[in-house]
Amino acid sequence: MNLNLQGKVAAITGGSEGIGYAIAEAYAREGCKVAICSRSQAKLDKAAAEFKAKGLGELYTESVDVSEADRLYAFVDHVKRDLGRIDIWVNNTGTTIVKSILELSLDEWNFVLRTNLNSYFIGTQAAGRVMKEQGGGVILNVASYGGILPPMYRSAYCTSKFGINGLTRMAASEFAPFGIRVNAVAPGTINTAMQAAAGRTKEDVERVARNFALHRPGEPEEVANVALFLTSDMSSYIDGVVLECSGGKFLAQDNNTAWEQRR
Repeated sequence: MNLNLQGKVAAITGGSEGIGYAIAEAYAREGCKVAICSRSQAKLDKAAAEFKAKGLGELYTESVDVSEADRLYAFVDHVKRDLGRIDIWVNNTGTTIVKSILELSLDEWNFVLRTNLNSYFIGTQAAGRVMKEQGGGVILNVASYGGILPPMYRSAYCTSKFGINGLTRMAASEFAPFGIRVNAVAPGTINTAMQAAAGRTKEDVERVARNFALHRPGEPEEVANVALFLTSDMSSYIDGVVLECSGGKFLAQDNNTAWEQRR
């Protein structure tokens, strides 16, 4: 399979751990120059050290709080300045607050929306301007199954993810004449730090995953494989889609019966 990514520049927000880091590593293995940003300088340093230890070359890093618009716009400018272009832009940052709508404060709501949705708009806009000028590119939004079938007590998070689905389709429509494709991947339950942030233990995750068709949670590398496909020439005729990567979460109703019969 020739993904034709050698020498391309890929930039990922929230790329220091979890899904973002797995995507960064996957691009590096395909010969891309990779840039990431994250709020935590310590996590960025750790990611850069892991790249070197694995022989993946130099990782371009910058400490950025994506909820601050000026800093995210600046990151795009810096990647373009230092690496010459942006062929692939991945909007990946995400945060959640687990509370009832009746208890969620407006400040909490706004924080989640700034981080999860506003940053995707800014990244799409800024990277889209660079790509229009250079004659093309690909934008990938890391959405969520929560933007398809929302879980309880995550109103701000799920609203942001529904918004990302809409932004993906609108940007795809507007950017197509400039040679820019825009797609999204919607992960289900993936083994990342966000599960712990949402109050789920490892046992909780595994118990929930037994209701999925594949009977297990996903790994960040499995989402990264979808990212590679959606941003490579292998998906050259795919635009404006939100591709679910959930291990058959929607098939969960009575899947345990099939697994028991298999035994």
